[in-house]
Amino acid sequence: MSNGGTRMGGFGLLPLLVLPAVAVNLLVFLWPMVNLGSLSFREGLPGGGIGATFSLATWVELAGDSFFREILLRSIGMSLAITLLALLAAYPLAFFVHRADPRWRSVLVVACISPLLISAVVRTYGWLVILGDRGFLPSILRAVGVEPGRLVFNMTGVVIGLVEILMPYMILCLLAGFGKLNQTLEEAAASLGAPPLTVFWRIVLPLTLPGILLGCLLTFVLTISSFITPKLLGGGRVLLLATEIYDQAIVTLNWPLAAALSVITLVVFGLAILVYGRIARAAERAIA
Repeated sequence: MSNGGTRMGGFGLLPLLVLPAVAVNLLVFLWPMVNLGSLSFREGLPGGGIGATFSLATWVELAGDSFFREILLRSIGMSLAITLLALLAAYPLAFFVHRADPRWRSVLVVACISPLLISAVVRTYGWLVILGDRGFLPSILRAVGVEPGRLVFNMTGVVIGLVEILMPYMILCLLAGFGKLNQTLEEAAASLGAPPLTVFWRIVLPLTLPGILLGCLLTFVLTISSFITPKLLGGGRVLLLATEIYDQAIVTLNWPLAAALSVITLVVFGLAILVYGRIARAAERAIA
């Protein structure tokens, strides 16, 4: 009876223990999202005013303006490109760290993620110095006889900066996914005559796919929501969802339109998570 009473008492305390976490999530996440969604169904008035009644005017404006559709497609396309470039740059590095001598592995991991110790603003200004017209990289290219195009205040600078800034996140996700990688499987396949490319394609890649998918999801979400780097390296010439939300909220003072663009960004996040979940489940079934 005492054991049963203890179990019943534990189950009775469980809701009380969970209640603070639920309340915090409702307060700091769900309620702001509901408020944001309701704000998008108001009408923006001149001078930063907000209409008091329910209105579809903001969504009608978004649906009928090709400018916002172009921003959405540009943001998604740029995020996909940066995710792919970050994966291509980070995968060999993460693989090398994973296969490194255990005595040096921790040092290499710290070296890979050490850029996260520096603010993204500082790193972005560093790229302005490196990629500027008289910067380090253009100077080297001119020294070898190559006249570089403009590398800042355009999409090129934004892509370069975001790939470098988000690479540590991709590396961490890849290293977490490499836990399923078993070197004996590669050695067995090689001993049976499989060439290195076949070993990678049939063994290494499927086993590391969970880390790849997680890194791609995280990088995509961070890219499409990034503001500082596109604003600085883009020089106001690269219009994306995050920069447009800022301009509509702070510059134009059209809060309903900024809220509607934020809701669209959240929808893109949800679709990305949905795609990730389906691909991850398919990958698990294929490996099993």
